[in-house]
Amino acid sequence: MSRVSSNIEIKNKKASFEYEFLERYTAGIKLTGTEIKSIRAGKANLVDAYCYFEKGELYVKGLHIAEYDWGNLNNHDPRRVRKLLLTKKELNKLYRRSQEKGLTIIAYRLWINEKGWAKLDIALARGKKQYDKREDIKKKDLQREMDRHFKV
Repeated sequence: MSRVSSNIEIKNKKASFEYEFLERYTAGIKLTGTEIKSIRAGKANLVDAYCYFEKGELYVKGLHIAEYDWGNLNNHDPRRVRKLLLTKKELNKLYRRSQEKGLTIIAYRLWINEKGWAKLDIALARGKKQYDKREDIKKKDLQREMDRHFKV
């Protein structure tokens, strides 16, 4: 039985503008049946998603997965807290680093792998200052101008 590769990829574009990524991880997510169906339909939003630790386990909060259109009364809550699946070593490292001042864990990409499982890319991040954001905008504008003038 061959699996069709899925090209579902939901990104939080604002995250890279607001935060500087220090370390990146790929985590599995504990989902219900209607949640994975909604993700495969591309109906998820990462804008307010962030991660936190509770009793040694990592959870994502603010990840909005729309209710499944064909779901019945057993449909999921769109904003429920979902458990992330990482190795114990990764969890311990993330926990130690996230306790430092100014660091947080954010979700920046949700995708489906070749086995059909939903994966969430998270990053240990530090918030950017206003002058860092301005510098990023200048770099983008400069790159856009160069691409425009030297287009082959």
